[in-house]
Amino acid sequence: MTSEGQWVNSLVPRLNEELRQLARDGARLEIVSGRRLPYVQEVVAYSADGEAETHSMGYQTDLLIRDVGPGDRWTPRVIIECKLGDVTTHDALTYSAKAATHKQVHPYLRYGFIIGGFGKALPTRLLRHGAYFDFMMVWRTRNGTPTEWKTLLGVLREEVRASRRLERILTDHRHAKKRFSLFHRRLHLKESDE
Repeated sequence: MTSEGQWVNSLVPRLNEELRQLARDGARLEIVSGRRLPYVQEVVAYSADGEAETHSMGYQTDLLIRDVGPGDRWTPRVIIECKLGDVTTHDALTYSAKAATHKQVHPYLRYGFIIGGFGKALPTRLLRHGAYFDFMMVWRTRNGTPTEWKTLLGVLREEVRASRRLERILTDHRHAKKRFSLFHRRLHLKESDE
């Protein structure tokens, strides 16, 4: 039997292979496990010329999908938290709080949750307490069926594109001239085939 960490690490090569085509503008898309990502950036002092001296603290993430550009400079796109077998109410509350704090520092970041080897349907406690997740998914087995992989990869492609677009809107001054009259986070559910 493999540990949860080994299971998460086993997903990385396939995700890297399957999502490679999302590379763009000289940047590659890369999936890594166990990476710490800041959830808070505190100003601890200012220099005489007004430069802020900051301190950050980070949470370790299970899977991080990131754009890596020239000079190995990278931007986080999607975080996937992973649990094997079951998720408790405490897990749902804790991981949702992590998602909220990560999104305060990275407002374009997308956040998801996968439960491997669980069963056919998302537990209600995850739906109830996972307010800050952009997607949630269960896999019947640890390795996911071909259909589950296809669904996950489709969702991840959408989430990477959404992250890139949100970042452009929030940081690109050319987009600042654009005005939007609607922002809609769609609810998409897939019934389990029991």
